[in-house]
Amino acid sequence: MDIVLDPNWQSPYAPTSEEREGHSSALKHYLWVWRRPRLIVAGVVALALIAAAFAYWWFALIALVVLGVAAVDTQVSLSRALNSEGAMATRLLEHFSPATNPAARLRVSTLVERLGATFGVDGVSSFVIEDPVYNAALVPNGNGLSLFVTDAMVRDCDLIELEGVLGHLFARTRVGVLERQVASAILDLSDERRQSLAGEGVLYRCDEVGAAQIRYPLGLAAALRRCASQDASSAYFSSEKYRAERAVWFDAHSDRANNNLSDLDDTTLRAMALEEW
Repeated sequence: MDIVLDPNWQSPYAPTSEEREGHSSALKHYLWVWRRPRLIVAGVVALALIAAAFAYWWFALIALVVLGVAAVDTQVSLSRALNSEGAMATRLLEHFSPATNPAARLRVSTLVERLGATFGVDGVSSFVIEDPVYNAALVPNGNGLSLFVTDAMVRDCDLIELEGVLGHLFARTRVGVLERQVASAILDLSDERRQSLAGEGVLYRCDEVGAAQIRYPLGLAAALRRCASQDASSAYFSSEKYRAERAVWFDAHSDRANNNLSDLDDTTLRAMALEEW
């Protein structure tokens, strides 16, 4: 029997344009919902002014001004959230001090150059930051990306573990979730709304894509195990700032005392899933 190749077959670990568009649409929808209360208030005020315009015609002009200000304010807020440029990178630079070991930065930069081509990622600025917690983040910065890796992670993780971490972070660009994660970190939202905006299960999905691309899931699993077993009690990773910005980090739950295997993005569960490949 002849083997027939299906030209429409696609690996389940390869991100699709529909998947990326889904994340983009979810972000835009959420942002409109976030601004909706202000739009409703502006609409109610405008209607009241229009009703009063039967007595004083210039109330109608005020109504138009209210609607115009509300529309412009909404558009500016949405544009700022969707195109945050270097806002998140600037925040992270303010939170940390740069590590003084040039060998650590060279190690990270070398891995970035090697894996960047694999994932189609270019224009990455690498920063090794001082912190005793194992973690890393990738955020947009103008036309490029900024990578932040703690010096503890660079020092203690071996090559395949660091490759796994970078593979996961670069996979976020392929899946199309970076913008959602950054918006959840920079907007003034409750913890529940932040989690909803960032997307549930996206870290698990990026593990799949990243591990499939580097073809060694155990390296990423080992890095996750290392993160899950650490005492993440540093000034930043025990702070409210981290709790607000957790979505941009490789280990988004480093402050979690016990694992939660009902959460797809739990660090221990992510490691277990990769170990079963």
